[in-house]
Amino acid sequence: MKHTRIRPFNTKDTYREQNLDNDLAQAVVANGIVYLRGQVGQDLKTTEVVGNGDVVAQTNQAMSNIKELLEEAGSSLEDIVKLVVYMTDVRYREPVYQAMGKWLKGVHPVSTGIIVSGFARPEWVVEIDATAVISKED
Repeated sequence: MKHTRIRPFNTKDTYREQNLDNDLAQAVVANGIVYLRGQVGQDLKTTEVVGNGDVVAQTNQAMSNIKELLEEAGSSLEDIVKLVVYMTDVRYREPVYQAMGKWLKGVHPVSTGIIVSGFARPEWVVEIDATAVISKED
């Protein structure tokens, strides 16, 4: 079975200030599972940072990106089975999880939270990695 690559890109175009040349995708669908690239406070269309210094705004943008990508893949927020949440400060845990909770009310995915020292861009303070399934309607 061939995998479906959603929004393929090259890192040399995305991270112009860095010496990179990697072919990636925002999402890959394989065997009914949707694997998303970690999403941050960056608009998918414009690549502009959203919510510089505002962890709630960045969380909401990441969740909006996740919703958009899942829908492109034929899935939805309700189909999320696992999240990994990376934050640069343990004090962000409560506001991040409160913001995510508004997007995921009633979904009940498994989740892991990890504190990291930083991301590819210093203005990013949270990154959310999601895995979902494609629900089949009967």
